[in-house]
Amino acid sequence: MAHNPEPLTETSVVKFKNQDFRTLRDRCLSRGQLFTDDTFPAEASSIGQKLLKGKHLSKLEWKRPQDLSEDPPHFILEGASRFDIQQGRAGDCWFLAALGSLTQNPQCLRKILMDQSYSHQYAGIFRFRFWQCGHWVEVVVDDRLPVIGKNFLFVHPRRGNQEFWPCLMEKAYAKLLGSYSQIHYGYLPDALVDLTGGVVTIVNLHSSPSDLLMAVKTAVKAGSMVACATPKGLTDESEVMENGLVSQHAYTVTGAEQIQYQRGWEEIIRLWNPWGNTEWKGRWRDGSQEWEETHDPRKSQLYENKDDGEFWMSCQDFQENFSCLFICNQIPITPDHGVTPNEKWRQMMFKNQVISGNMAGGHARDTQYLFGVQEATVGNNVVVAFTIMSQSLNTEEEIFPLQFQVFKVDSQFQQFQERLPPAFFSPFRSAAQGIDYVSKCNFTKSFHLSPGTYVIVPSAHRKEVEFLLRIFLKMPDKDRNPSSSFNLRALKGSHSENGSPKSIFYRYVDQGLDIDATQLQKLLNQEFLTGSPGDTFSLDQCQSIVALMDLKVNGRLDQDEFARLWSRLIHCQRVFQSIQRSPGVLLSSDLWKVIESTDFLSGIFISNELLGLMTLRYSDKSGLVSFPSLVCFLIRLETMAKAFRNLSKDGRGVYLTEMEWMNLVMYG
Repeated sequence: MAHNPEPLTETSVVKFKNQDFRTLRDRCLSRGQLFTDDTFPAEASSIGQKLLKGKHLSKLEWKRPQDLSEDPPHFILEGASRFDIQQGRAGDCWFLAALGSLTQNPQCLRKILMDQSYSHQYAGIFRFRFWQCGHWVEVVVDDRLPVIGKNFLFVHPRRGNQEFWPCLMEKAYAKLLGSYSQIHYGYLPDALVDLTGGVVTIVNLHSSPSDLLMAVKTAVKAGSMVACATPKGLTDESEVMENGLVSQHAYTVTGAEQIQYQRGWEEIIRLWNPWGNTEWKGRWRDGSQEWEETHDPRKSQLYENKDDGEFWMSCQDFQENFSCLFICNQIPITPDHGVTPNEKWRQMMFKNQVISGNMAGGHARDTQYLFGVQEATVGNNVVVAFTIMSQSLNTEEEIFPLQFQVFKVDSQFQQFQERLPPAFFSPFRSAAQGIDYVSKCNFTKSFHLSPGTYVIVPSAHRKEVEFLLRIFLKMPDKDRNPSSSFNLRALKGSHSENGSPKSIFYRYVDQGLDIDATQLQKLLNQEFLTGSPGDTFSLDQCQSIVALMDLKVNGRLDQDEFARLWSRLIHCQRVFQSIQRSPGVLLSSDLWKVIESTDFLSGIFISNELLGLMTLRYSDKSGLVSFPSLVCFLIRLETMAKAFRNLSKDGRGVYLTEMEWMNLVMYG
């Protein structure tokens, strides 16, 4: 799912301070000069008093990258990565953690970084794009960076790689907000929105859904940005605690898995620290006993013992040590009943809105936004998001300058299509209640509203506020978009096990007394699957099922063979529905639960190594197992185990001729 709400074109981008990159660059190239940005000068004012206060910066200089090392500088070298980022003296982990998450979506990151280089048309000028209140804003900077000696004051390249895109992007964001001091402490949601134009869902980890692992995996699969924060410590400063975590600090969430450990499974989550080092010291840390003891076949893919700021920890430890999880997506997500990125939302957007201050303390009734909820849906179905242009905020303003209420419009006022009269706002009228979060620039609130007409009434604390308002309305299930990247189909309701498979069998038999793979394919897809087109039973899978259940070895199933298959399908359906994390979604890490719950596999045991291979064989690249894949897995497991027992004379081994072996593995 792309982060950018609309394609970026040169004409749709706002030029910050009216600086046009191409004009400025071409002028410098024609004159043989390097660009000097007078709108963000190489002076103390660009750093700001908050960061200058108490610092001995008499030796502070501003230098270009080529003047700081004998090695040539690079803008990007072998692709942009979170590991290119090394936080400096500014407390901007909230911005860097969001940026670290964005690097996991290279296509979206490129739209912000664009095609820039130190080797082609270099003129000391670079540009970056940020989302501001419904518009993409292009910020131009020169590449002079503040240093003391050869030590960078702020974000600096990783040792030895001379890669400067993070340093220059940090400078551009500081310019956008006013100075480096303006990025010294901030709010993760603001950075997530500024980098994507998305809407943030906040998950309270102390009252979060029990299936945190699935929430993170599905959000990452949907292309969402995911980050988190630790609570405040004993002081106002970020400090390293005994467990290796940093208090009042932002981290990027880079993965989540269920891993084989001892005789069961453990849910673990992977984080990255923008400091570039300083890692978790508890369970599942780098070099831990847990990593030594696990025999999970994916170990080499998941784990590297590097001092790079990235580490794993158990989901339990994560929930105990972090306060909030932030998920930013183009549409809201609803972790209250499982993250489902294929939900369809309708968006109403009001750009460049201005509201006068409210000195009397009542409602600013001249500013009203009406919307309707057509049908009841599950969970929160309305999200209201206000965004303030950061440049319009007072420098030291801590309180969000807007507040708003949502009222239901009863029948006697529904003839008013654009503005409700003063009589509507009686002192006894109650506002809708919802779950909200407030940052410096964003105020988002989620509601569960019954069908009807509603009005949003904002008010301002001071004279005038300019803002963007977005209202997201969840569409009913029947209107959801079938073209989703999350492509597993849901199962129909359970079939009655007491029902006769005979009637179903004859419903799909065209001629004769048995059924072939093509007829079986039609039967399975119509009888078991529902919803939008997605992961159905393929002809190849149905041919495999027929071969496994075909006792007469004629490539078809008679009524008795079908009845035996049908009982297994019913059981597979019940097991899938009891273990699935949300409709149509089964994690490959839950296959061991499936095996334990499947009656016709009683007495069959497999090793962790084989389970790992089956995970690779029957799951997709996101670790999800469809119902058709599960059926093929379980039936093959039963058939192969029984084949061994039938062929083995001592229960420990099998002797086969080459032709017997080929017949077994190529057809059975």
